[in-house]
Amino acid sequence: MMKLRSRRLFKSSSSSSSSSSSSKNGGGVAAGRGEIKWELRPGGMLVQKRDDGGGGGGGGEVITVRVSAGAQGHDVCIEATSTFGELKAVLSMVTGLEPAAQRLLYKGKEREDGDFLHMTGVKNMDKVLLLEDPAAKEMKLHALRKTTHPPIGSPLPTIKV
Repeated sequence: MMKLRSRRLFKSSSSSSSSSSSSKNGGGVAAGRGEIKWELRPGGMLVQKRDDGGGGGGGGEVITVRVSAGAQGHDVCIEATSTFGELKAVLSMVTGLEPAAQRLLYKGKEREDGDFLHMTGVKNMDKVLLLEDPAAKEMKLHALRKTTHPPIGSPLPTIKV
């Protein structure tokens, strides 16, 4: 059996001040005593226990992502466990640009729709760059030209005065 002594890692200058602060708060890292809480994972690995933040809900942590789209900037609140595809869906409501025409870049790399935000390292207030897909942009311009200009060889409409 292995005995862990985490107090040795965080020695305080006086033992009386640490014992008085820990008796008020019930111990733990926040009390200043330096104790680390451990948990045993199903695979048998002993790891430091995570702090859930007291949310107590089934959903994940909500983060704010700063999205830069050319000269415009948008702050979008989304769960950290969401995918880039879900972020595109939210951005389509904000920008009016459909998700298929969006390209999202994070840390200089284009991210796929199935990539998770938290797995790629996106944290609160991180910046994501939104670009319009050039192929979709050209198709939109081509469709606009068709509607505004008549095809070559067709008679021009006559205007009666």
